[in-house]
Amino acid sequence: MDVYIYDAVRTPRGKGSAKKGSLRDIKPVHLLSLLYEAIEKRNGLNPKEIEEVVLGCVGQFGDQGANIAKVSTLYHGWPNSLVGLTVGTFCTSALTAVADAAAKIHAGFNQLMLAGGVEMLSRVPMFADHGALFSDEEVVERASFTHMGVAADLIASLEGFEREELDEYAVLSHHRAAYATAQGYFQRSLIPVVNAEGELVLGHDECVRPNASMESMAALQPLFEPHVSPSIRQKIRQIYPQLPELRHFHHVGNSPAMADGACLLLLANRATGQRLGLKPRARIRSLAFSCVEPIIMLTGGQAAIEKAIAKAKLTPDDIDLFDFAEAFSASCLKFQRDLNVSLDRFNVNGGTMVMGHAQGASGAMIVTTLLEEMERRSLQFGAAGISGAVGLGAGIVIERL
Repeated sequence: MDVYIYDAVRTPRGKGSAKKGSLRDIKPVHLLSLLYEAIEKRNGLNPKEIEEVVLGCVGQFGDQGANIAKVSTLYHGWPNSLVGLTVGTFCTSALTAVADAAAKIHAGFNQLMLAGGVEMLSRVPMFADHGALFSDEEVVERASFTHMGVAADLIASLEGFEREELDEYAVLSHHRAAYATAQGYFQRSLIPVVNAEGELVLGHDECVRPNASMESMAALQPLFEPHVSPSIRQKIRQIYPQLPELRHFHHVGNSPAMADGACLLLLANRATGQRLGLKPRARIRSLAFSCVEPIIMLTGGQAAIEKAIAKAKLTPDDIDLFDFAEAFSASCLKFQRDLNVSLDRFNVNGGTMVMGHAQGASGAMIVTTLLEEMERRSLQFGAAGISGAVGLGAGIVIERL
């Protein structure tokens, strides 16, 4: 593809809590405005060169409603001519936004775009839009809507993972994220959040727990058994007759931390980058989407990565680093087992489970952290992927330049 990543910026991720989150008093449009300013200044970019902003956002309601991609550019004071598009494909939204922008650039419709996402769960809680998928009983039943934690427990039960394995992965991810933070590995992309008065609100990812231990994990109770309705239990028996028992091992410690945050990638074709004096950091080699059975759902991102690797005419062994959105420990352990990916190539600086899952932004954030680490290690190929509700998955392969 003639599509290149010229820059990547993100806010730190705050706790997605209306009571405890450090970003709870910051508007989503303000978060985006900080990133727009950073992109403009870091690249000496005239905003008139930007043709379109495409943003992922899951909760398109309240503060995040009314096409926040366009509204945020007006709020920031950018040209009226700039087009804004907000997309919603559950947790794959930001990678969908990146793919939409990349496709338009590759096809020649646009030359330079911003793509990414925003989500502030402290201000717009999960399911706040009361969508039919989780509020209309008939739709819930016919679409087999299942809580994501139940899907994680289903994967663990089918794969034979034990509670200790799941907790060990979570502890490792916390420790990796804490070490990477302390070493400054995220500093190139991280844009501290300041308020309207210029006062620092948050300068680091807030959800990481450096002191996570197996002992602290063992004290946590599984959460998701109450979410298994009789109809879902019956459907699981029908679809997975080989399953002896649905075991419940996932809890708050090995599940994704809900977060606030935003992320942007600056994308353009090679000729436009050269004209503007921009230096490309990576080329997008391939993008892919998939969808799996909606109850197990969390394997969608894995399927999309496998598809993206094949489209890039590579194999999993060719990929130097993987950044797979940590939708619970079980999906990560399954990914490693199925693709034979060792821990030294997989989520090496922690992941969304511990750094925070800002749903509509996470797909762009994993590309950003992947690119940073590839640059730090001088590696060539990286793959990132994320799973979404009802089985959706998105994957990308990038090549560092």
